[in-house]
Amino acid sequence: MKFNWKGVMPAVTTQFTSTDELDMEMFKINIQAQLDAGVHGIVLGGTLGEASTLTDEEGRRLTKETVAFVDGKVPVLMNIAEQTTKAAIALAQTAAADGASGLMMLPPMRYKASDAEVVTYFKTVANSTSLPIMIYNNPVDYKLLVTLDMFQELLDACPNIQAVKESTRDTTNITRIKNKFGDRLAIMTGVDTLALESLVLGADGWVAGLVDAFPAETVAIYELVKANRIQEAITIYRWFMPLLELDIHPKLVQYIKTASVHTGIGNEYVRAPRLVLQGEERGRIEKIITDALAIRPTLPDYKNL
Repeated sequence: MKFNWKGVMPAVTTQFTSTDELDMEMFKINIQAQLDAGVHGIVLGGTLGEASTLTDEEGRRLTKETVAFVDGKVPVLMNIAEQTTKAAIALAQTAAADGASGLMMLPPMRYKASDAEVVTYFKTVANSTSLPIMIYNNPVDYKLLVTLDMFQELLDACPNIQAVKESTRDTTNITRIKNKFGDRLAIMTGVDTLALESLVLGADGWVAGLVDAFPAETVAIYELVKANRIQEAITIYRWFMPLLELDIHPKLVQYIKTASVHTGIGNEYVRAPRLVLQGEERGRIEKIITDALAIRPTLPDYKNL
């Protein structure tokens, strides 16, 4: 399946009610804000989506309702972060049945697999589905690095492995990937605080976090870089950086949800064992957000560059 691995793809939050049910009304408010800003895809079930806390039924409902809501305007990807190959294959099959256009895949969870085990895991799942796949390479948070040699083996065996969410936090890796694989492996930068640099170096797109609260600013940076209006992108990026740094903290879910409350496109409820922000920490994070909002930049007409 041909997939256009370009643009901004929010790793969206899952919205909950105060009684810990899915809040589909607020979820769709956020998705609409993403579409209005001009995002190029939606990623469900990632870390920001609190995927590990969702039931299978909730995950399927999110996929089905998101697919129906976006109505073909942008592709919808489902993340796979499973402990067993069998469970990952099952999720790939249900994602396809529920209308997902592609998959994002983490290496096996919990067990620190060897390189051979990781490659075999990815191959086995990829060969079980026709959906295009983006490998999530995040050794900082998940302690497993997918090396270039491992990618070579995967790309040789699996034509539907087509992209990497590049979150090694080493921007040199973008050049290494482009030098080795050319256009065979699309690069979606996955670290908000390295996004502009990564796009300038040749990343094809951005799987973003703070986009969940600030969709227009995120898409504007991407579009300005691609239009070679780098200085304008840098100006927005410098304003954005204190907010973007909320994405690289263990409490990124709470921080980004709090930001989305301030921009009117989300609520702060999280699923236990996470707790909403309290006390000094809440005050400190809200000050970062309100300070940024007080000097929020006027954006250029980034949809018509």
